Amino acid sequence: MTGRHAVRTADLDSLPVREALPALLSALDAHGAAVLCAPPGTGKTTLVPLVLAGLVGGGPRRRVVVAEPRRIAARAAARRMAWLLGEQVGASVGFTVRGERVVGPSTVIEVVTTGVLLQRLQRDQELSGTDLVILDECHERHLDADTVAAFLLDVRENLRPELRLLAASATTDAAGWARLLGRGGGGDAPVVEAAGVSHPVETVWAPPARPVRPPHGMRVDPAQLTHVASVVRRALAERSGDVLCFLPGVGEIARVAGLLGAVGVLGAVVLQIHGRAPASVQDAALSPAAHRRVILSTAVAESSLTVPGVRIVVDSGLAREPRVDHARGLGALATVRASRAAGRQRAGRAGREAPGTVYRCWAEAEDGRLPAYPASEIRIADLAQFALQAACWGDPDATGLALLDPPPAGAMAAAREVLLAVGAVSASGQPTPRGTRMAGLGLHPRLARALLDGSAALGPRRAAELVALLSEEPPREYGDDLAAAWRRARAGGDPYGSRWRAEARRLERAAAERDPAGAPPPDPRASNAGGAGSAAARHIQPARRSSAPARSAGNGSGQSPVSGRGGVGEKDLPDDAAAGLVAALAFPERVARAKGQGAFLMASGTGAELGEGSSLRSAPWLAVAVADRPPHSASARVRLAALLDEETARTAADHLFRAGEEVHWEDGDLVARSVERLGAIELAARPLRDPDRALVRAALLDGLRTEGLGLLRWTPDAQALRARLGFLHRTLGAPWPDVADDGELLERADDWLEPELSRARRRGDLARIEAGQALNRLLPWATGEAARLDELAPERIEVPSGSRIRVDYAAEHGQPVLAVKLQELFGLAETPRVAGVPVLVHLLSPAGRPAAVTADLASFWQGGYRAVRAELRGRYPKHPWPEDPATAEPTRHTKARLKR
Repeated sequence: MTGRHAVRTADLDSLPVREALPALLSALDAHGAAVLCAPPGTGKTTLVPLVLAGLVGGGPRRRVVVAEPRRIAARAAARRMAWLLGEQVGASVGFTVRGERVVGPSTVIEVVTTGVLLQRLQRDQELSGTDLVILDECHERHLDADTVAAFLLDVRENLRPELRLLAASATTDAAGWARLLGRGGGGDAPVVEAAGVSHPVETVWAPPARPVRPPHGMRVDPAQLTHVASVVRRALAERSGDVLCFLPGVGEIARVAGLLGAVGVLGAVVLQIHGRAPASVQDAALSPAAHRRVILSTAVAESSLTVPGVRIVVDSGLAREPRVDHARGLGALATVRASRAAGRQRAGRAGREAPGTVYRCWAEAEDGRLPAYPASEIRIADLAQFALQAACWGDPDATGLALLDPPPAGAMAAAREVLLAVGAVSASGQPTPRGTRMAGLGLHPRLARALLDGSAALGPRRAAELVALLSEEPPREYGDDLAAAWRRARAGGDPYGSRWRAEARRLERAAAERDPAGAPPPDPRASNAGGAGSAAARHIQPARRSSAPARSAGNGSGQSPVSGRGGVGEKDLPDDAAAGLVAALAFPERVARAKGQGAFLMASGTGAELGEGSSLRSAPWLAVAVADRPPHSASARVRLAALLDEETARTAADHLFRAGEEVHWEDGDLVARSVERLGAIELAARPLRDPDRALVRAALLDGLRTEGLGLLRWTPDAQALRARLGFLHRTLGAPWPDVADDGELLERADDWLEPELSRARRRGDLARIEAGQALNRLLPWATGEAARLDELAPERIEVPSGSRIRVDYAAEHGQPVLAVKLQELFGLAETPRVAGVPVLVHLLSPAGRPAAVTADLASFWQGGYRAVRAELRGRYPKHPWPEDPATAEPTRHTKARLKR
């Protein structure tokens, strides 16, 4: 690794960023921090570190760490710089990525992934021995990069003001980084721009002939990939030069490669660039070639890598962005439409060396509707790892960190619940010794919990192998049985198996380290990390623990919560049982019990279904590792799971266990039981003879909310009283109560339904509560206004005939209605009023049928009466129809009766 040849001066001199180096060196000397904006291919990733380290240009020798967002970019950058120096990697330039480190005693520049640098900062906050850190591709806004930048700024501000920082971006949108790096320095950090060599790029819009389904989760419509392959063939036929085709992920690259064929697509060789590709394939794609090539790449080739010979770009228009992956309970990638900024970056690769062409696999009309920029990861990703890193840094809320975007409060709260459940932090958010160890494993906290606790039960090797399977989902052809996939990975010689073995060895070494002593982690039973959703709608007495020993993520003894289980020795557990244990430890809210016919209920409350041909369909319990929910489906589809038994399920998901009195309203009546639950899964239940009275009362109130106050006994008088009180509240306001809305009345149940409600035990008891008597308690007795109820809203009004007519206060239009036979109002000139409001008089015929409606009797007698008289006097000749009703005698009788 130490062989050295001549420095490739001509290649170094040809890099456009050279022109910006004097300004960059001056900015760093003056401010200690700067932002470099340089398009891809200008040398910002290669020449700039060499100059700043003093390996080129004669400057002072400094130790430089270059942080790249991807492993493939870190390896490629180190190889390129070593090549420019005429050395092998590991001499002056080395690299460190997860599971691989190539450095030597003379290494001056070390290229690392941001994840590696994050772990290094947690171990050594001063970053001893490092003079300058370059954050490359900072425009991509990866969460690790944002976190590393925040930690470095904290170090520079409080520990090492001499530490130099450089943020390198492939775009000119650098104002935010300039403000961030200038924090505490009295102004923004200087921005240095380097011009790139750009050639014109022609755009060809190439949408599919037929509509394709939009991406869902990780899924891409096969028709879309078939179309991309056809566009590649078209581009090869219409243009010259190598083709760089952008696809969202490894699976899509493999599919398009299969459609194109490995060799012989119009004389071109098909190569693949992605993080999982063998180093030899990556090197072949990144080196000039004598033959024509089609390079299928993920977004890594947008700016992190420069592929020589490219004259054509085929852009699928798809990208992957981080999301909270509810299929796995981890942060993962989802397929989305690529942003316009990404489209510009991709198109620019065709014009790096000469004029080129970009084929965009969508319609021009769609382009303006695409998002302008990709979302920053901190806004959309699962933040459990970030929250643990921040807690270990000493800022659990991340409020003191210099971040371009603050973490969303909801995502941070969810992350803290996960950390509490796995014993990584205390109730105050401070990291436990266990959490500090988890943070150093380079795993999501869920998987870290599975590794640590699984190692205690199974031994480090078996636990590490299973966690490695969970950290990178096995290929679909491995099947849905985790234990079977484990056996296949052990035996297989495919690329996945090779990566899996390397990761398993790394995790085994990490798991074999002694668990640090210290204060016990918190009892995760204090929190529910996404557990029993169904229990939230039920009234459960504070849990009365069962007599079984507590098994939790943190028990304060230094012993794993899964060690000491009875029966077979844990390290001798069969593969099926071991796989179930580790999967359940990682995803306790997805332990699931069978419902029959391949259907299961998970502890989270979500249903899950196995495929028709699954060998797991007869299992009584499952630990679901991977599941997704198809569009418009009520249940999740299980993609990877392991056999489980109830004891292991309760061991792994102990913080979801609840035992207590459960009283709730169900199917129209009160149900009271003593219940044991694991999240939403009911383990055991028996009827309660004497349930807690407070729980009964709360459940009865739920019943009233669900089915309405009609469950009470409403006599006609009670209904009339409610209507009268409602009228007075609308007309006069306070102190008359608002009784119109059931919800409002139930909020005041203590004021009017007691003591009867607290004595009730079932639906029938509610039907015996006299609603009218209860409503009387809401009258304003304290002010004395209650005595005026009959004065302000009388139940009946006496009319001129002597009859006492009931007033209807429940009319839809809100105005009280007096429905009375017309003859009974003769001689009444003014409309009756209640609480100052004129009633709406419904004048009835002698047969009681509507004849007229008026709120102004005087006007009716003068005008409308004549028309009514003309129409009805012939129909009802036995009743009086005087010409002057104002002076006629009111009556409820016929003319003959009046004469008697």
